[in-house]
Amino acid sequence: MTAGTSLTPGTTTAEHELAALQREHGGFLFALLLRLCDGDRQRAEDLVQETLVRAWRHPEALHADGFDSVRPWLLTVARRLAIDARRARRARPPESGDEVPETARVTADHAERAAAVLDVREAVKTLTPEHRDVLVLVYFHGASVAEAAQTLGIPPGTVKSRAYYALRALRRVLPGYTADLR
Repeated sequence: MTAGTSLTPGTTTAEHELAALQREHGGFLFALLLRLCDGDRQRAEDLVQETLVRAWRHPEALHADGFDSVRPWLLTVARRLAIDARRARRARPPESGDEVPETARVTADHAERAAAVLDVREAVKTLTPEHRDVLVLVYFHGASVAEAAQTLGIPPGTVKSRAYYALRALRRVLPGYTADLR
């Protein structure tokens, strides 16, 4: 019988040989590939299937004279497929789904930032000129307490107290800060 001759309706000799290979060597192939795939059962099953497809495509390897068993050939093919699959995974970036990775940086929305800037500007306008001058120098221009005191011509302790009371006033005016007040 040739490879294309039907034994039963719908099956060929090659299909029977492939089924026999699966029964006889499938467990050994799966065990080897499971170890080589670091326990990934799905990948190991896919590689077993690919190994058997290669055997089906190369019947000359299965019927070669001088081989007591085709298992060494199958195991070699399976091992090479696993190595190729591992190299392919390393060569391309990892796949990601729709979920956000835990290490992803969260970036603020520009619209929210712009709205917050407008809120702060309006809140600063409600402060007395003395408190506003201290806040602008210390918090917006980055001046130290000593530099602000020298610029405004007031003692450093006054700069500190004005900054404290200015921030308290801002907390009352700005939305979302009322919980901080005690």
